[in-house]
Amino acid sequence: METLLEILAVVGTIETIILVLGLVWGFSLWLKGIFPALLRLGNGLAKRKIAVFAKGDNLGSIKNLLIDSKLFNGKNICEITKTEDIGRAEKATMYLVVWHDWAEDIDDILRQKRDGCAIIVYAPYDGVEFPMSK
Repeated sequence: METLLEILAVVGTIETIILVLGLVWGFSLWLKGIFPALLRLGNGLAKRKIAVFAKGDNLGSIKNLLIDSKLFNGKNICEITKTEDIGRAEKATMYLVVWHDWAEDIDDILRQKRDGCAIIVYAPYDGVEFPMSK
């Protein structure tokens, strides 16, 4: 019986060593592969300059959604509420445009936008007839 317990103790020790080595190896792979990508993604979102093209209640709502998500920093959000302010979006790396508010001026926004700048057009469908569809 003692021999059996000694054999089981050795087998248990070997299994424990294999498990610990596997965990260390898996954690090191995660640190080298996934963690840097998550870090770059997080920093890219947090440091990104965003120009929000919205008017009235839409501006406050969208800005609060971006800040509340904790993905974007409030100081990096530039508010554009009128056509004369489109030039303020020059340093932004992403444009967020509310279609209902800026449908008439979308050409001006596209002229201002650089090639490396992303643009997201938020156009919720709520039965409203779009000005550009006439």
